[in-house]
Amino acid sequence: MTALVIVESPAKARTIAGYLGKDYVVESSIGHIRDLPHNAAEVPAKYKGLSWARLGVDVDSGFEPIYVVPADKKSHIAKLKKLLKDADELYLATDEDREGEAIAWHLLDELKPKVPVKRMVFHEITPQAIRAAVENPRDIDDHLVDAQETRRILDRLYGYEVSPVLWKKVMSGLSAGRVQSVATRLVVERERDRMAFKIASYWDLEATFDAGAEKDPRQFPAKLVAVDGHKVAQGRDFTSDGVLKQASEVPLHIDGERAAALAGALRTQTFDVRAVDSKPYTRKPYAPFRTTTLQQEASRKLGYGSSRTMQIAQRLYENGFITYMRTDSVTLSSTAVNAARAQVRELYGGDYLPDAPRTYASKVKNAQEAHEAIRPAGDYFRTPAETGLTGDEFRVYELIWMRTVASQMNDAKGNSVTVRLGARATSGEDCEFTATGRTITFYGFLKAYVEGADDPSKDRDDKQTRLPNVSEGERVDVAALEPAGHETRPPARYTEATLIRELEEREIGRPSTYASIVTTIQNRGYVYKKGTALVPAWLAFAVVRLLERHFGKLVDYEFTAMLEDVLDRVARGDRDRQTVLRGFYFGEEEGDTALKSLVEDLGDIDARGLSTFEIGDGIAARVGRYGPYVEGPGNDGEPARANIPDDLPPDELTLEKARELLANPTGAETELGVDPKTGYPVVAKNGRYGPYVTEVLPDDVPTKGKNAVKRRTASLFKDMSLDTITLDDALKLLSLPRVIGADPESGEDITAQNGRYGPYLKKGTDSRSIDSEEKLLTMTLDEALAIYAQPKQRGRRAAAAPLKELGADPVTGNPVVVKDGRFGPYVTDGEYNATLRKDDSVEAVTLERASDLLVEKRAKGPAKKTAKKTAKKTTKKTAKKTPAKKSPAKKSAAKKSTAKSTSKKA
Repeated sequence: MTALVIVESPAKARTIAGYLGKDYVVESSIGHIRDLPHNAAEVPAKYKGLSWARLGVDVDSGFEPIYVVPADKKSHIAKLKKLLKDADELYLATDEDREGEAIAWHLLDELKPKVPVKRMVFHEITPQAIRAAVENPRDIDDHLVDAQETRRILDRLYGYEVSPVLWKKVMSGLSAGRVQSVATRLVVERERDRMAFKIASYWDLEATFDAGAEKDPRQFPAKLVAVDGHKVAQGRDFTSDGVLKQASEVPLHIDGERAAALAGALRTQTFDVRAVDSKPYTRKPYAPFRTTTLQQEASRKLGYGSSRTMQIAQRLYENGFITYMRTDSVTLSSTAVNAARAQVRELYGGDYLPDAPRTYASKVKNAQEAHEAIRPAGDYFRTPAETGLTGDEFRVYELIWMRTVASQMNDAKGNSVTVRLGARATSGEDCEFTATGRTITFYGFLKAYVEGADDPSKDRDDKQTRLPNVSEGERVDVAALEPAGHETRPPARYTEATLIRELEEREIGRPSTYASIVTTIQNRGYVYKKGTALVPAWLAFAVVRLLERHFGKLVDYEFTAMLEDVLDRVARGDRDRQTVLRGFYFGEEEGDTALKSLVEDLGDIDARGLSTFEIGDGIAARVGRYGPYVEGPGNDGEPARANIPDDLPPDELTLEKARELLANPTGAETELGVDPKTGYPVVAKNGRYGPYVTEVLPDDVPTKGKNAVKRRTASLFKDMSLDTITLDDALKLLSLPRVIGADPESGEDITAQNGRYGPYLKKGTDSRSIDSEEKLLTMTLDEALAIYAQPKQRGRRAAAAPLKELGADPVTGNPVVVKDGRFGPYVTDGEYNATLRKDDSVEAVTLERASDLLVEKRAKGPAKKTAKKTAKKTTKKTAKKTPAKKSPAKKSAAKKSTAKSTSKKA
């Protein structure tokens, strides 16, 4: 007998095939094999013209979806069908989550097997787990399929109904997503908080005390906490408006002058130890990783984005190193607990092993798809050194291994100490300082693993601050005492890790969706990265404002979380799919969404108002067709506009900054003088593509026709600015292209020119790049001839020397360098190239960041070659005929066949 086993990925297929042997043929579905139509061309001819066809969902007949096989999957489906003809049974071995269950059902419905079908599931890819999965198959879980199908249709209805509103009222080409819109709103709201934030200044005193030569440590730090019994104000005591919070006891707000006076009055005083409070310190281990905590920790410790982390974890899972990486669960199987405890005993000794296994309970509401926590695969955990892994995979495996082992270790123990010290200043005030310390007497699980922190100012769990052993009544001297000024800080922007944590805490989305959510809002241009911070674009402000005003319920956090709960109930069989979809789309009961009526009854929407954000003094930021700009009175009081730089975060567009931009707006001219050769005025301007200089032709000079005069224009060099450019500089720029001289052999002129992709030399049709704009004005004929004497590199331009060498790529081991390309600087490992993003710079880019960009590039695969025109025409004709004949029939068959078998979707 021969069995066909279908998994999702080729890598997984290769691994499992090695475990099953010759009686099993293991093939991949390569992800989803069919979906709702992605465009009008994919809609089968049978449905075209129907009012709901654009949605791909028949909203008038039970929300039946139209499923089509994409053109790029048809040949693979044919291959699977051919393999199935020679098989005696079929194992559907896709992932055991909602999406994997749905893929299995789609395979079943599309392949229509005539042999026995079994659903094969496993949580790790090891020989033992795969054999157990083969021996213990089950049927397809109809409820999980229902839940996934409901989610897919909800998202389609949301996106296809709301997106057209954004096209009409904000900007064409925009798209709305059910969960992505809520995530974008979170980022925008955080930026609004930062924009409204008002800084408050406050002062305190920082001292270093000397406990005497016999103490260890002799000196220790402390801070002023009270003056005459009144608590001294700290940052947490101020509101976001910069005023002290109203409380039963308003803290004492010290300014710089008083802080300096107090410091002077205390430096010569001797302080008394007024109290010593020592308490035992206990820290319990962290729970094993689930999807979101792995993403957060990989961000903190490795600097990896959520997508990169999941790509690495996917490879580790498919190659048998870890268990399934999409899970809400923090539980470990008994096999895993025994393996972890064995390694604790082996590597750290019996003192670090608790008497009984530790258990953990999930704090995630309605935790589902909960296979097991993410852990090393197998009944024996390979140490990182034993795996043979390198680069990214080694680092992520090491995190998972350490976290899993640490979860089965003893508590960390120690002591936390607070010392209060006081003295009376020479000016009469009684001042009290506090020193805090912590010592660890037994490291416990901290010996194996210490969790990172999102706030860099927060101490790690294993940090110790030792204080001298002092007792109440002892006296200490002042070694140093200085006033310290502080300012309150606005709320921190979200990072990928903290946004994922926020979504999870609000119960929005699921672990399997977070990486794609964060990636999607960046790819759509709503959010960009500045360092690790997520910054909303002005476009996001306009989109979120429209959604809040006209689709408020759809971007309501509680409503979105409630929908997740509804999907969980569908997955458990407690809610009917059609009832949920009817309520969402038509709103048949009180409290339902009624999406259809929302998009039909929008009324008058002030598109200009939605995209206008007042800054002050008649100046506003607007989102325009070509990007954001500021608009308001210029230097002369007349209306002016200026583009907002792409890398300027919204909270930094202050009134002062807006005036600065308007002082040098797009289109405004600064007259530099008159060209003595032509007599034409020369002006400097700021254009859409950056600053430039140009000559102003008189009205009587023809610009068209036989005797037309072409106006000379030149972009400023990168090291020039509109504020400092002179007429002499401008004339040099306008002299380009410059004839350097003639090649003595060919007689052809060699010219220096500045082009779209940088400075270069040109001799006939032979162009050579040069490495400096300044050389355009200074290069001699001998220097140019020396460049042409070198062999010409393949491609449009000669290969420039690397701008920066970063080191060996942790994935491929190839050297990674930064180069300057046609479309700007990029990183390359010799095989793949990845362009730097707008928040990257050549100076700041690191090997880790370069590796991240290259991982994303590799994940997209090699660029597709453009097909010949004749091939395109043939493909189009075929594509038109195929869906009309096959897809409707398949859908019909799907609905008929599924009613007859528990192995198919009900």
